[in-house]
Amino acid sequence: MANKFDVTQMKGLMAFNGFMGSKSYVSGWQYTAEDTEVFSKFTSCPDAKKAPHAYRWYVHIAAITGVRGLSSSPSPASAPSKSGGKKDKKQDKKSNKKEEKKPAKAEDDDDDFDVFGDDDDEEDEAPKETRAEMLERLKREANERLVKKQAKQRTLVAIEVKPWETEQDLMVLWKKITTDIKQEGVKWGENCHLVDVAFGIKKICMSFTMGNDSSSDEIIEKIEAMEDEVQSVELTSMNVL
Repeated sequence: MANKFDVTQMKGLMAFNGFMGSKSYVSGWQYTAEDTEVFSKFTSCPDAKKAPHAYRWYVHIAAITGVRGLSSSPSPASAPSKSGGKKDKKQDKKSNKKEEKKPAKAEDDDDDFDVFGDDDDEEDEAPKETRAEMLERLKREANERLVKKQAKQRTLVAIEVKPWETEQDLMVLWKKITTDIKQEGVKWGENCHLVDVAFGIKKICMSFTMGNDSSSDEIIEKIEAMEDEVQSVELTSMNVL
């Protein structure tokens, strides 16, 4: 949804600022590739006074992705001089005199040339990463971090299993479910507890943890397939650990 804002224009930037008024990330509750995509559209840091929410988000994403040295204001060196014309002329004369003296100093530097020293010129000529390449790299690294985080993510699932009859041994049923029903990435809880339903019937409250690639629906279907012993299965909660 945030991709519709043209943050290169003031109107789009202010709309995005309002959009981020109560949000920490563009989508959801954690950093995603969408944040990197929107971040790449900015040519500079938003003004903290005019767009405080956009500024807060921008600085936060810059810190996450490792971007440094970005600023919303021009550098002091580019600011025009406040001194009068006469002072500027005097400074120009002084700078010209200094430049006249530099060639002689350069000749002295040639005499002191160290054949075994480091070649700084070659280092300066090394290709530098463009902004587009940097943003592409940051987007790729963000996706890689997200994949790794999702691979480690675990979810706690709580379910309630209701039997048919009061005479059923529910602890035996629980043991059977946790022993016979298996799925890669699923780990059953070490215990359960029984809760009264009605007319002497009790239900089993149990839980299991699963990975990002596991399926709680498949687990429930397998339990419901035990038709002779299970009347129904209800998923009561799912919490990311």
